[in-house]
Parts: sequence; C-alpha cells; structure tokens
Amino acid sequence: MVPELKTITIGGAVSGCSIESMSWRYGGFHDGCLEYEVVTAQGEVIVARPEGEHGLLFQMMHGTFGTLGVLTKLTFRLCPARRYVAVSYERHHELAGYLAAIERHIRAEDAEFLDGFVHGPDEHVLSVGRFVDEAPYTNRYDWTKVYYRSTRTRREDYLRTPDYYFRYDHGVTNAHPKSFLGRLLFGKWLGSTQLLRLADTFHGFLDPERLPFTLDVFIPFAKVDAFLTWYAGAFGHFPLWCVPYRQGRAYEWLSRRFHEGAPDGLFVDFAIYGFKPSDDKNYHRIMEEKLLELGGLKTLISRNYYSEREFWTIWNKENYDRIKAVTDPENVFRDLYTKTCRAAQGLE
Repeated sequence: MVPELKTITIGGAVSGCSIESMSWRYGGFHDGCLEYEVVTAQGEVIVARPEGEHGLLFQMMHGTFGTLGVLTKLTFRLCPARRYVAVSYERHHELAGYLAAIERHIRAEDAEFLDGFVHGPDEHVLSVGRFVDEAPYTNRYDWTKVYYRSTRTRREDYLRTPDYYFRYDHGVTNAHPKSFLGRLLFGKWLGSTQLLRLADTFHGFLDPERLPFTLDVFIPFAKVDAFLTWYAGAFGHFPLWCVPYRQGRAYEWLSRRFHEGAPDGLFVDFAIYGFKPSDDKNYHRIMEEKLLELGGLKTLISRNYYSEREFWTIWNKENYDRIKAVTDPENVFRDLYTKTCRAAQGLE
C-alpha cells in the first residue's frame, strides 16, 4: 500500500491509521508491516515483530499516535505494480445496489483498488481500479482538475500509477484552491505539503471550534444503511469519500466488545471533510454518540469528546497499559486518551 497524500510518512501511516483504496484487500498500512524499530521514553531501542517477545508492542503501535514510543524504522511488504491504473466508475442511485457492488468486487477479488464517493443520498459512485500495462490516454489531477468531481461525469479513466496514488494530494473532497481560476493560478504549487505548512504557520490565528471537519469514521458494513440514513438528516454534508476496509485480523488495540459488534471485520470508512456547522451544536460529540450506538469508531485526528469510560470500551486499555508499562512507565509521552481527547479539548 502507498499512503495517498504526499505528506503522509510511513511512520505516520502506522501511528495515525492510514486508509487507502487498497484497504479492502490489505487493511491498513500497518497490516503490511513486518518489523518496527521503536525508541522508548527511556531511550531504549526495541525491534518488534508480529511474533515473539515484542509481538504485542508491534501490534499496539498502530493508532497510538506516538504515546507508546517513537517509530524510527519500518520494514514492510511491497506488492506488484504496473505502469498505469485503469479506473471504471460504477453509478448507483440506490444504496443497496452500491453496497452489493462493493461486496461483489470483494468476493471476486477482481480489482486492485476500491473506493468511491457518496455525492448525495441518491448518487453513489464506486471507483474500481486495476493495474494495466498500457493506456490509451492518461489524466493527472495535480493542477486544474479535481478528482472527486470527475467521478460524477466520467465512465472510465487512466492514470500513470504515481498520479493515481496522489490524485487526492490537493484534497479529497475539500480540494484547494476551490475555484477553477484559483487552481489555474496557484493549483500547481498548492499540494498537501504546502497547505499543511500554511495551516501550521497561521495555526495561532484559527479558532479550532470553527475549523471545517476532518474526520474519518469506520462503520460496520451491516450498519452502513442505518448510518447514512441518520447522517443525511443529522449532518447532510456531501460528498463523502467512501473506502471499504477489511481487517486482516482482530486488532489487539481494539477492545473485545468492539470486535463483537463487527464479527466479519468488514467496514466502510466515510471521510467527512469540509463540513462547517451552521449552528452551535457539538457535531463531534453527536457523531461519537452515534458511533457508540452502531459499533463504529473514528480516527482520533480531530476533536474528541469521549468520556474516559467510553473511550476504553472501544480501545483496548488492558493491552495498552501492558505496553505502556514497558515503553513509557513514567508517562513521558502522555497516554492515548489524554493526548487525543483531553488535549484536543484544551484540557491538557
């Protein structure tokens, strides 16, 4: 797997839960890793592999945002690639047909890449990508063109493989600049790297409560219909990036209770990017409550309002504390709840 933004490092892909259009087959980036070099809070260097003395440390590094140690070196699997990616776009007015198509492709294993967009309650597009050796033409989405918009009108597309991997580098559904003129004048030089630098520069001038949403939620496949029905009324923000995700195994960093709610390990990640509330409701908290009801979870990259009790019904506190006692017994790195929930609320 290749993280599909140029700013995502391989260490960040593990520590921060990277998901991509190969996740239907391979899971997260961490599922393809073979070995980690971890520096503990005491300065000890530990080499961790899936099996053996440090097997639990290896499994627990995913999604813990540096609170168990610092990843300094990774060994990971590669998969065969070809020069081009051919993408076909399947359109469905009904959600049931859309979900059936996702299941059909997963069962058939007839593609390398699966993702898509929910452009609205009755407009669903599934992007089915396959490696090919030749292409009649190629497109790039690194200047005036915006990839997610193209999926509403195109039937097929061909991209050079690197251009496919970084087709979202100007944004997934929140592409910048937004206007054609802005992209014509500045788009060539405003990828994710430059935009993050600008955000970092002006961070102190931004009101975190007014920032647009950047949020990924994982919904058990069987609950997608219920979630989207609720979401259309509660949020009503489209499009959503849609990424099927299949767990390769029962993850040690998630609680037993969580796994019981999704026994087949198949999820759909919905990326809610750019939503700006028009009222004073705490939509982050509204989403958390719905996820607790449906047995879903969200990545911890944005503002989080879980109570500590709620938090540890999703994440595995027993396993987390076992590794914390080895790699950071004095809590130098802070614990995961403090860093992602309390600190995000300005309490730490």
